Amino acid sequence: MISTKYLIIGNSAGGIGAAEAIREVDKDGSILIISDEPYPAYSRPMIADYLGRGCSLEKMLYRPEDFYQKLNVQTRLGEKAVRLDTKKHTVELDDGEQVAWEKLLLATGGTPIVPQIEGIERQGVFSFTTLDDAKAVSEFLEGKTGRAVVIGGGLIGVSATEALVERGVKVTIVEMKERILNVMLDEETSDMEAAALKQAGVEIITGHTVAKINGAADTGGVSGVTLDDESPINCNLVVVAIGVRPRTELVAETGIEVNRGIIVSRQMATSEPDVYACGDATEAYDFVYNENRLTPIWPNAYLGGRVAGLNMAGVPTDYPGGTAMNSLKYFGVEIASAGMVFPDDKCEVISRRYGDIYRKVILKDGLVTGMVFAGDTEKAGIVFSLMRDKVPTDGFKEALVAEDFSLAALPEEIWRPRLTAMPQGEVTVVTAPEQPEEMPAGD
Repeated sequence: MISTKYLIIGNSAGGIGAAEAIREVDKDGSILIISDEPYPAYSRPMIADYLGRGCSLEKMLYRPEDFYQKLNVQTRLGEKAVRLDTKKHTVELDDGEQVAWEKLLLATGGTPIVPQIEGIERQGVFSFTTLDDAKAVSEFLEGKTGRAVVIGGGLIGVSATEALVERGVKVTIVEMKERILNVMLDEETSDMEAAALKQAGVEIITGHTVAKINGAADTGGVSGVTLDDESPINCNLVVVAIGVRPRTELVAETGIEVNRGIIVSRQMATSEPDVYACGDATEAYDFVYNENRLTPIWPNAYLGGRVAGLNMAGVPTDYPGGTAMNSLKYFGVEIASAGMVFPDDKCEVISRRYGDIYRKVILKDGLVTGMVFAGDTEKAGIVFSLMRDKVPTDGFKEALVAEDFSLAALPEEIWRPRLTAMPQGEVTVVTAPEQPEEMPAGD
């Protein structure tokens, strides 16, 4: 059995944030990171760049190659934690080895939802959430003329579609809802993105699902799909991209409280002593809804990891809260959204469109609770800061969607402190795989 003071299961944004925070406080305590992926921490959103443009792993790295060495962090990469005992403070690895820990962080992320479709096991059917997924698709396309069906029109599906188009593949997206990107975008911006995809030659089928993946008699691979209305689509490649769900199988039967994700406090602590959690696997505080929710995006995972790490190292720290945020630029359309994109009947919505530029702000009781910017997202960070800081907008709310909106449009007592406190320019929010509207519990 090996022992460590701090055990982190997961080597993405949350795990890295925790390791950095721990080292700021505890220079000597042993840290061990376990991950079932064999790679150093990399930017998962960049797997589309790997597939589409041949981006190297070196360019995808989230931290420099010597990160672990400089922080004196031990790693067990390419190994999987399979059993957790919170009473004995041990974790069992897939090779049977036991790891004893004093403080534990579960940064296990999400896992792709794989529907029960006839033929889903065929060669030529892929998920698209990890570097190995992107590698597998890339290797499959070598020397082939590809035609693909992407099941799901959310962030994962559109990201995979752009990468496939860059590889010269003809793509059809099949989305069960009435429009693509329906979780993060309103109807106006969803239509803008759909128009750009169609202009690039992508076929979009909405309101339908794939009922069957058909096999090629000569190779045993994929020859096409059949939709729920029995319509056939020829293809030799299928990407399943209907969403992810929290990866919580490790906490089953441990007593740790789980709803759709692992429930955490404002200190990122679970219901079991000395066990913390962060990122896509958790339901953490959402400052817009004032309740715990799934917000599986990269910045929230990193911040949650930092808060968990500080608390693990003995520095009491509260998570300030996150909310849904996404910034994307697929097929040339630049869009940023955050918070409550779909207002309830108690909200006020103000929006304007200026040619290819669209701005929408959602208010409740005079506070910004949601936003969607498209075409020009340079000032989206200003509106997001007003939402995060719960700044009353009485007297200037219409300015938020004005064509010439800038920091100077706000009252001086609001813009002056922000002039030095917030980064100038475009809000850059790196996305992680989105949650579907209905996310089954468990793995």
